[in-house]
Formats: sequence, C-alpha cells, structure tokens
Amino acid sequence: MAKALPIEEVSARIEAALYSAGRPLSVDELVKASGSSRSTTLKVLNNLIQKAKSVFSALEVKELADGTFVFQLKPSYSPMIRRYAQRPLIPASSLKTLSYITYEQPVTSKRLLQIRGSQVYSHLRILRRMGFIEYENQRPRTYRTTRKFQAYFGLTDIESLKSSLPKYIG
Repeated sequence: MAKALPIEEVSARIEAALYSAGRPLSVDELVKASGSSRSTTLKVLNNLIQKAKSVFSALEVKELADGTFVFQLKPSYSPMIRRYAQRPLIPASSLKTLSYITYEQPVTSKRLLQIRGSQVYSHLRILRRMGFIEYENQRPRTYRTTRKFQAYFGLTDIESLKSSLPKYIG
C-alpha cells in the first residue's frame, strides 16, 4: 500500500491545481491532483478556504454553487483591475503568427507574408523582442521558435505537438 502524502504536500498540490487551472475544478479533479483521498482533499480544501481568508485581502478560494472550487479575485476588486487584465502579454494577432511559426517551422518570411499579410513584420518584431522566435540570416529569412518559447509554454517536444494538432488553415 502506498504511503500517504504529508498534508503540506497535499495542500501544495491542490493550491497549484487551483492556481494554474484558470477555471473551477471539481472535487474529483482535485482528488487526482492531490494524490490523496476524497476526505483528505475536502479537509484540505476547507483549510485552504480559511487560510485564504486570513492571508489574502483580494483573493479567495471559494466553493461555487455547482460544487466546484476556484482560486479567484474577489468580485469587489474586479472593476479596479479590469484595465490590467485586458492587456494580454502577446497580442492575439501576434499569437496567431506564433502558432503558425510553431506548426510550420522552419518557415520563411515570404511564406509568413503570404499567410499572415503585411502586418506579420510587426508580429515578428514583437515575438523576437520577447525571445520566442529566432531566424537564420539568409534570404529569405527562416523563422523558428526558441528554447525560451518552449520553456514559457511548457513544451518539451515540438514535433509531437505538431503531430497532435490539426493542419493550420490560413
């Protein structure tokens, strides 16, 4: 029989799952994440709810009406932070260009121009500045993603990612 995890580890796993999910999680999902029993998971969840109340002013761990749990900003703070939440790190148009580069790499600037249009040059500047893409200095330039891109998005094998995705339709 497997040895039970320390409560601190169970708690850390539940915190990590709630934080990274970006959506409410069911008790079953949290049981899987915690590596513990349902009763231990529920006990730890209740402790986390109380701990969040005493530690955080603007954040909470909350059970929703449907029985799921979420780590979220308290609703009273939403209007104040809205302006910060609406500015993504990567603009949507640049993200589309990045996804195309990821799927087709190595890909030439000529092909990118054909698929994404003349705005692709500003996308390439943004993505290069962020360190997500690099190019070979030949004509036409050939672009590919970087190790920083892989680390940032948690990717280890671009080829298996590419084979699991449907073909990009320009």
